[in-house]
Amino acid sequence: MKFETSQVSDGVAGEAERRSQMAIVAKASRQELAEGLAAAGLADAPIRDVRPAEVGLVMVRGRQGGQGNAFNLGEATVTRACVQTEAGHVGVAYILGRCPERARLAAAVDAHWQDSNCREAISAHVLAPVATRLQAEQEQRRNETAATAVDFYTMVRGDD
Repeated sequence: MKFETSQVSDGVAGEAERRSQMAIVAKASRQELAEGLAAAGLADAPIRDVRPAEVGLVMVRGRQGGQGNAFNLGEATVTRACVQTEAGHVGVAYILGRCPERARLAAAVDAHWQDSNCREAISAHVLAPVATRLQAEQEQRRNETAATAVDFYTMVRGDD
């Protein structure tokens, strides 16, 4: 099995599109990624580690009220991985937390998604189910928040 580097063959995988799909993958559980790859028929596809999954820290920065000078809020644990498919597509993933297997699976999803032959299967079996779950969770949070909302209004009391 020989691995070579290559560019995205069809040019469809634009930076913004890849960024949006990786935002979904970053929020997927290890189980969702593994089951999605299996459903897409890519669970046993040969991949090699370009950079083995490793755990590290990143500095989280914040701004008071979303504006003003940035300050160091604290550190967060992240896991990163970089893999390459047999076709030469390189996938990279950064996952919040300590889960090397999840980071490797996310990188594999990224690498396979860059292959135009696998993109539709990855979108249908990995991205769509996770996006549906995330949307349902967001709707549930929105409904819970709306249920506790208090509407303040001014009552007019006669002619003063």
